[in-house]
Amino acid sequence: MARILGIGNALVDIIVFIEDDRLLELLELPKGSMQLVDIQKSGMIRDACEGFATSFASGGSAANTIYGLARLGLETSFIGKIGNDDYGSIFRSDLERSNIRPLLFISDTHSGRAVALISPDTERTFATHLGAAVELQAADLLPEHFGKHDFLHVEGYLVQNHSLLERALQLAREHGLTISLDMASYNIVEENLGFLQYIINEYIDIVFANEEEARAFTGKEPGEALNVMAGMCRIAVVKVGKSGSLIKSGAEIFRIEAFDTSVVDTNGAGDIYAAGFLYGLSRGWPLDKCGKTGAMLAAKLIAMSGARLDEKSWNEILPLLKLQ
Repeated sequence: MARILGIGNALVDIIVFIEDDRLLELLELPKGSMQLVDIQKSGMIRDACEGFATSFASGGSAANTIYGLARLGLETSFIGKIGNDDYGSIFRSDLERSNIRPLLFISDTHSGRAVALISPDTERTFATHLGAAVELQAADLLPEHFGKHDFLHVEGYLVQNHSLLERALQLAREHGLTISLDMASYNIVEENLGFLQYIINEYIDIVFANEEEARAFTGKEPGEALNVMAGMCRIAVVKVGKSGSLIKSGAEIFRIEAFDTSVVDTNGAGDIYAAGFLYGLSRGWPLDKCGKTGAMLAAKLIAMSGARLDEKSWNEILPLLKLQ
């Protein structure tokens, strides 16, 4: 069985279901936006949400993908940095409950947290305090963190710390890991374009990008962007929303159709797609089957609210995968 290591920003997702959008106006949070806030504003938002239905889970892009892989039955680990506080304990405990081995460093800074305010129409508004999550440094990483793993999955948000990301990639390469990168967002790509081009050429085996990220990276539309990206790494995947996804490796190109579903919330869809794709790859499946598995998981996720599949969905999915 393949063993997969993830590295990314360790954030606790605090999901709050609000009664109406007047609270967003009161908190000066534009509906549907993602705002970076300081610890004081984050605390003020939490106080304002007292009494509303709330849930907690370990979050962040790479952590979401690793969670999906753990639920699919793979052996997983996660590297991140948390604070010595209640939120840090929540993050660690959630990893452990999900059978993910925590490789967590501790900071005196507050743990990172993302408050997701869910409006009655299911639109999500984020107030994110990165805190200790962005204090992970190259010097924290040791060779033994990477040994006994077969894959490394990296979230693109780490590209903002060049020395950290390159150290992780160097250690993964030294240990023979297959390396996948999920681009973070188009603005992160634009701000770090030269460095991204360098690491994809030098280290990355598999790159995932959505349509906007692929355009920011190549200046081209999805089909042409796919060709450019596949020329820089072993496997390129471009996700094109309701049009599905495109996969290219060498001369092989696959178009994966999206599954029919009702769209409630697209948050986390890219993360769970990557989990399904990497799961299939770890089992030696052909690339089109890997893409269809990712698409199936993503379709299940966007039909509900939240960045993770619920137990009912996993109970429906897992038997289907065992039949393949």
